[in-house]
Amino acid sequence: MKLVDCHYLLDDPKVISFLRSDTRIDFRKLVKDLVAILRLRIELRQIGVRDESRMAGGIGCCGRPFCCHAVTDKLRPVSIKMAKEQNLSLNSLKISGQCGRLLCCLSYEYDWYIETRKKLPSIGTNLYYDNTLFRISEINLITGIIVLSGDDGRVISIPAQRFFQQHGKWRIN
Repeated sequence: MKLVDCHYLLDDPKVISFLRSDTRIDFRKLVKDLVAILRLRIELRQIGVRDESRMAGGIGCCGRPFCCHAVTDKLRPVSIKMAKEQNLSLNSLKISGQCGRLLCCLSYEYDWYIETRKKLPSIGTNLYYDNTLFRISEINLITGIIVLSGDDGRVISIPAQRFFQQHGKWRIN
């Protein structure tokens, strides 16, 4: 058990303590002993590792404050599917935060990736360009570049904004 933070409320004689443990803890006896010693109302709350990182704050691997600390008041669930959708390496060290869980930013950025991907053709889509059949082999949503592989062996990179859909087929202007 680790004491993470403690708040003393000035308007109400009460102490709120946040504790972290890997296993479930029954605080009833501890609260009873603390009340007898301190003569205050005591509230003990058990929190998880993500909550601990969120309370402590810090700087992430991107150089910005932890998303769990800076972005919102509510922690969103994070899944490995979100890392796959963002074309990230599935190396656990690269997609894990300070708390050891998946990076919270994966959840916050996921919606942008989904919406942006809807506006573009998918990998494997075939289309004609420069009188040659090309297949989309790579899409980089951050740079906005789509890589095409041609039947003639050529590989070309085209900005995503040049792609449009006409009569259900993708075209390049």
